[in-house]
Amino acid sequence: MKQDNEIAHCVRRALESYFKDLDGEKPGAVYEMVMNSVERPLIAFTLEHTRGNQTQAAEILGLNRNTLRKKINHHGLK
Repeated sequence: MKQDNEIAHCVRRALESYFKDLDGEKPGAVYEMVMNSVERPLIAFTLEHTRGNQTQAAEILGLNRNTLRKKINHHGLK
């Protein structure tokens, strides 16, 4: 899919910039940083798209509704 490639390209560019900006410093917890940076807006946008319907949002995201609720709480999205 074209969108998948665009998203992957954006993530790659962001990571290239992140590592360049470290200027020799040791990176830490990069996986968690990226996942949180992507997951929060993904969930927020999907909830907006479904007008807050968590069942529909979970279906669109391919998540169990309880898992989605945990992620909503984790990211402070209410």
